[in-house]
Amino acid sequence: MATSLEQIAAGIIERLTTVSHVRDRALGDCRQVVRWSANSVRASHRGDFDESARELEEARSLAQSVFAYTRDIPSVYWAGYVQDAMKEYAEASITNAIIRNRAIPTPSDLGVEDAAYLNALAEAASELRRDTLDLLRGDELDRATDLLALMDEIYAVLVSIDFPDAITGGLRRTTDSLRAVLERTRGDLTVTINQRRLERAVRSMQGSLGLPPSELSQQADPEA
Repeated sequence: MATSLEQIAAGIIERLTTVSHVRDRALGDCRQVVRWSANSVRASHRGDFDESARELEEARSLAQSVFAYTRDIPSVYWAGYVQDAMKEYAEASITNAIIRNRAIPTPSDLGVEDAAYLNALAEAASELRRDTLDLLRGDELDRATDLLALMDEIYAVLVSIDFPDAITGGLRRTTDSLRAVLERTRGDLTVTINQRRLERAVRSMQGSLGLPPSELSQQADPEA
């Protein structure tokens, strides 16, 4: 009996040792996937698409490797950090595609689980606020309006996915955060559009009255 127990224990130790090694490797690799993904998103925002593509390719290659050596070890694959890394990689991929006006990749394109993908989609939509504000500062209202419409479309899709958080990885909370970002962005775009309309109306009035801009501004300013 003692010999049998020793054999059982030896087998368990061998298996747990394997899991431990895979876990340690996955933790380091997942941190690197997150770093490369974040770098890719930042490069996309800057318009440095060559750098973004390089960082994204590094993230993609390592994410695929992590998937390959963890998928048969559920205790590692579903522990949280692997799915978080896959979500960050998916977010970078989606953000890059949207900013470059390309088709949004699917979960199968990226090789990520559905829950990770949906949360990545929500966070990518939130990332678009930065690009929308940059477009507003550059007076590119049409493109800013298009991005807001896409953010709205993504929100509409996500809010229709009604499953427990245990299945979706906390998607409801991520979607609520997107809603707040969406409404702030909508407000910023609305204010900017109204300002542009007012500016056009002022210029039109200047032309009809034959006044230079400075004179009209002084007449419109009660303290002038």
